[in-house]
Amino acid sequence: MSEQGAEQRFGEYVVVRRHTSSHVAELVLDRPKAMNAVSTDMARSIAAACEALATDRDVRAVVLTSTHERAFCVGADLKERNSLTDAELVRQRPLARAAYTGVLDLPMPTVAAVHGFALGGGFELALACDLIVADGTAVVGLPEVSVGVIPGGGGTQLLPRRVGAARAAELIFSARRVEAGEAADLGLIDVLVPAGEAHAEGLALAGRIAVNSPVGLRAAKRALRLGHGLDLRAGLEIEDAAWRSVAFSGDRAEGVAAFNEKRRPEWPGE
Repeated sequence: MSEQGAEQRFGEYVVVRRHTSSHVAELVLDRPKAMNAVSTDMARSIAAACEALATDRDVRAVVLTSTHERAFCVGADLKERNSLTDAELVRQRPLARAAYTGVLDLPMPTVAAVHGFALGGGFELALACDLIVADGTAVVGLPEVSVGVIPGGGGTQLLPRRVGAARAAELIFSARRVEAGEAADLGLIDVLVPAGEAHAEGLALAGRIAVNSPVGLRAAKRALRLGHGLDLRAGLEIEDAAWRSVAFSGDRAEGVAAFNEKRRPEWPGE
C-alpha cells in the first residue's frame, strides 16, 4: 500500500482510497455516467465499502467524495426504480437502507466533500456524515415529495437534528433546492469553500482530525451520537461511559506522556 493511497474497488461504482501517511480514507462515489445516482448495485457496494472501513483500525477519518465534475450524488436511481415491481421494491429497500446506515454507522469521524448536485439520497449520504464541506457549486435538497415519496435515507431524522424541526419541514415539504451560500447560512453545510476546493478542504479537515487519538475520536463520536436528544443527566451518563472506555487505554497513556515530554504522540490505537 503506497503512501499516496491504495485503491480498493467495491463493485463497479465505489472506490475506497486509503492515505496511509495521514490515516485518512476516501469513500469515493464513482458512477459518472449516472451522476452517481444510487442503484441497487451501487447501494450494495457502498454498504460493503463501509463494512470494510468500519473494521480498519488504521483509518481515523473518512472523506465521502465523488468523481463526477458536476455532481456529488443526485439521489436514488429513478430510472431503475421505474422498472421495479412492488415486490422488487420491497426486496430492494433493505439494500438501500444499508448504504445510508453504513455511512451513518462508521465509527470514526466522517466528512462529506460536496460539489455540484447533492439531492435526495445524495444529500442524505452527506447528512449521514459528521461534517459537510461544500464548495460554491453545491446545490442541496430533499425533493422526494415532488416524486411522490419521502426522504428514506435518513433525511426526515437527520435534517431536523441539523437545522431544527420547522426549518427541516419547510425544506422537505417544499422540495426546494438550496444553493451553496444559503445552505451555509441555514446550517445545511458546515464549511463553505470556493468552487473546486471541496475535495481538498475535505481531505485537509479529515487530516486535522486524524492526527488525534483514534481511540479518543471513536469514543467522542459515540458519545456525541448516543447522547444527542437525551436529557442532560442521561447524556452525561453516556459521556461518562465513553470516558471510562478511554481513560485506561494505551492512547490515553501515550497522549499524557507525549504532552509531558513535549513530543508528538505515537498512538497505539488501543
